[in-house]
Amino acid sequence: MALHVIVGKGPVGTTTAELLAAQGQRVRVLSRSGGTSTDAVEHRAVDASDADALAEAARGAAALYNAVNPAYHRWATDWPPVAAALLSAAERTGAVLVTMSNLYVYGRPENPMSPDSPLAATDVKGRVRIAMWQEALAAHEAGRIRMTEARAADYVGPQVPAARSHLVRQLPTLRRGRRAWVIGDPDAPRSWAYLPDVAATLATLGTDERALGRAWHVPSAPPRSQRQALGDLAAAMSSPASPVPPARVSGIPWPVLRGIGLVSPMMREIVDIRHQFDQEYVIDATATTATFGLTATPWPEVVAATAVAVPATA
Repeated sequence: MALHVIVGKGPVGTTTAELLAAQGQRVRVLSRSGGTSTDAVEHRAVDASDADALAEAARGAAALYNAVNPAYHRWATDWPPVAAALLSAAERTGAVLVTMSNLYVYGRPENPMSPDSPLAATDVKGRVRIAMWQEALAAHEAGRIRMTEARAADYVGPQVPAARSHLVRQLPTLRRGRRAWVIGDPDAPRSWAYLPDVAATLATLGTDERALGRAWHVPSAPPRSQRQALGDLAAAMSSPASPVPPARVSGIPWPVLRGIGLVSPMMREIVDIRHQFDQEYVIDATATTATFGLTATPWPEVVAATAVAVPATA
């Protein structure tokens, strides 16, 4: 039974901690505010940008998981000190650094994105993520640390707060029978990462030497556009006792979003990554499946689990 230290207690960190604990591992979760420890998971209050505190808390750990989630509009300022502290802690403790990342590094893809796709991002957030990856990989290749990285599509699942999911945030709207207004082209095919599949991938990468030195994609079900996915969720929420009308889905015009961005830092960042929403945005995780045997949870199961996030009384 090895010690696994997770930095961040958001949905990714919490779900991964629960899975590792269920597998019989010792689990310690670090966060700025700490938490209430249980027999299964220990919580400690640690600043993720404090390299000394991280190293002390990760002493003896087999793996150190980066599940930190800075404010969306503060990546350029908040990520570098956290990434540097995690690299330092991994080097000083010998723990495998397992980073949770996303698809921003690829920029505007021409084909389904695989870990071998060019790191072509030109937006600020994509460049931040590229720099983090390259610094960690250089440290790995120099023999200073051992590292690996998971990259996932947009999250879905009942574990995901509405503010962090393009689908979950629409569930109350769908249940009330109102039109769902989404970002980008409602009919562009997209991949979705079910949070338990994200956790399963992270737990595997932290316990399998074959993962080291490269990035891996979280397996996802076949692509569904926002219109299709919301239609599926509306149907799953509907019942004879509490019927839900078929989903009505429209895209918010980009000029409107740019106008909102004048007063909303979050929306300014969304406009900056328009390429993720106005075309096909699909993940290829065949290497993960071929190497580790991990597969995506079937989409009907994802929909059924997610639909219960908003009860019939909402």
